[in-house]
Amino acid sequence: QVQLVESGGGLVQAGGSLRLSCAVSGSIFRRNAMGWFRQAPGKQRELVAYIFSSGNTNYADSVKGRFTVSRDNAKSTMYLQMNSLKPEDTAVYYCNADVTFWGVPRGSWGQGTQVTVSS
Repeated sequence: QVQLVESGGGLVQAGGSLRLSCAVSGSIFRRNAMGWFRQAPGKQRELVAYIFSSGNTNYADSVKGRFTVSRDNAKSTMYLQMNSLKPEDTAVYYCNADVTFWGVPRGSWGQGTQVTVSS
């Protein structure tokens, strides 16, 4: 069974940076597209970014130019570098181990990591 563990969240001031990590156990990592999602209080979970096994990436419009998703297949880990953070980026961030071509999650979820951006 695939397990995911997110880390790297925290409290940061607006304009600051954080780097999230998603460590994946299981053999699917190398061949699957994987993604980052977030859920703010009272809102639905939304796509942030996803990355194909080829390294190609896609981003939500709200984070383009500020966030970068990457993966290290040797370490079975996906990352999300978040720069120029805004208060509206505050949410619990989750990774998903199996994302479709269109960014729809269909795999296992991690436990999430809280990101709080103060103004």
